[in-house]
Amino acid sequence: MTCEPWRGKLDAYLDGELSPAEAREVGAHLQGCASCSADALGRVQIKRSVASAGRRFEPSAQLRAQVTRGVAAKRPRQIGWQWKILAVPAVLVLILSVAVDVYVSRERARRQGVFSELADLHVAALATSTPVDVVSSDRHTVKPWFQGKIPFTFNLPELQGSEFTLLGGRVTYLAQTPGAQLIYQLRKHEISVFIFQDRGEETASLASGPTKALSFNIENWTQDGLRYFVVGDVGPDDLHALAKLLRGTQ
Repeated sequence: MTCEPWRGKLDAYLDGELSPAEAREVGAHLQGCASCSADALGRVQIKRSVASAGRRFEPSAQLRAQVTRGVAAKRPRQIGWQWKILAVPAVLVLILSVAVDVYVSRERARRQGVFSELADLHVAALATSTPVDVVSSDRHTVKPWFQGKIPFTFNLPELQGSEFTLLGGRVTYLAQTPGAQLIYQLRKHEISVFIFQDRGEETASLASGPTKALSFNIENWTQDGLRYFVVGDVGPDDLHALAKLLRGTQ
């Protein structure tokens, strides 16, 4: 059977974008196919090189233990050359599939950590007595306030005719990178809009789309070199409505 359908899913599998059922199917295939496992590992190495130049994947103690257990000799001391030929591909598949699995798990945890940090920033801002540093519902007041405080500029949407109200903004940081945090109100709910330059390992490899973190809904996307995050305790449809307004400013 051709491996092309599986190879077509490898990038989505490595980026954690497949459904749990599809991810299990791809993982099971990688455990039995040396060619696809090698291909997946090659893509892992490319992704890691792009995300962090000069860094190398070093197997953890857990990985070494797994590999050691997999190849540990509970077999006769004298092994025929025929069995050695059969064992080498099996060991190679085991090593490659475990390495890919470790990478996918770490990337998924890293991405979830970014979303959790943004949810924490949202909660922390709303918990203070002054959630914004520039208080205004006028986008022409809020946008200029950020000039000289962050290394980029952005546009804000016209909210007339919508349910959203701009409360103001503040400078915030994600992994020591400065960005803008805007607070919008929808009915009795506050929604944070975070804007950062789409650079570095923290944001550049994130998949766009809706997700959840700490019971908050989050939608994120890239536009004109910037990464936008919309975070709030409202429904996904409300977040998407605000995201649509923001996308329309460019």
